[in-house]
Amino acid sequence: MNSFTIKDLENLSGIKAHTIRIWEQRYSFIKPERTGTNIRYYSNDELKKILNVALLNKYGFKISHIDKMNDGEIKEKILSLNQFEAQQERIVNDLIQCMVDIDIERLEAVLDKYIAAKGIEKTITQIIFPFLEKIGILWLTNHINPAQEHLVSNIIRQKLIVGIDNIVTALKVNKTVLLFLPEGEYHELGLLFMNYLLRSRGVNTIYLGSSVPLKDVEYVVRLKKPDYLYSHLTTVGQSFNFDRFIQQLREKFRQIPCIVSGKLTCTYEKKIQAPLHFKRSFPEVMDFVSGFSRPVS
Repeated sequence: MNSFTIKDLENLSGIKAHTIRIWEQRYSFIKPERTGTNIRYYSNDELKKILNVALLNKYGFKISHIDKMNDGEIKEKILSLNQFEAQQERIVNDLIQCMVDIDIERLEAVLDKYIAAKGIEKTITQIIFPFLEKIGILWLTNHINPAQEHLVSNIIRQKLIVGIDNIVTALKVNKTVLLFLPEGEYHELGLLFMNYLLRSRGVNTIYLGSSVPLKDVEYVVRLKKPDYLYSHLTTVGQSFNFDRFIQQLREKFRQIPCIVSGKLTCTYEKKIQAPLHFKRSFPEVMDFVSGFSRPVS
């Protein structure tokens, strides 16, 4: 069983830690355990409860009323929420619950159902990305078991690869993007999604994958002469030096625009110089994708 801090609950539910403490004092639906040093910690069941309560509260239900509901009534009320955003959040919460329970069959079924209804791209933008944003902090702080991370990542990875393999488009853009992750970076879901976005819009891609030495990137660049390099940084090993990585990109690929996105770009405060360009948010990433010249047949 996992144990979560009050900060984890805040990140996952969107409810401030101060508010969660008040709820603990006033209501009965959440009862944390405490360590020998009197620090709160929360079980899988507590996490699932707070996700459900937070969702109902956000969409109009009073906490005092939710507190009087049993689990069946809470589930019924959640399923009755008809706002599009509420339905999205419910599905994201379902994925979180599947992850903590290691209920892989249900997790895959939730994704497959949404893909069948909305397609792979909307599933990624509306469900998978919000899910990864919520649980990403748990991966960084090691508050979930690595096995849970690997199982979830592999399922999403499989969906992305199937989506990429099934792309059929008449669009054609005379540009090539080489995608790679630097040594020590193994979280390739963001990079795979970028590969999907580009290929579905007719852009040629060269996908090198995770933990690629820059000398190997140089070799492929000499042979294939791509128009852009693209990397997505989620979390890297302790030996990774962001400054050195940026400097090497600028030295080795002076004539090629190098695009970097991902969580690590949001914490980097130094000035960025060409040919390097940061995309710090999903809208900025989509602007990059949309910025290619109009396709020609």
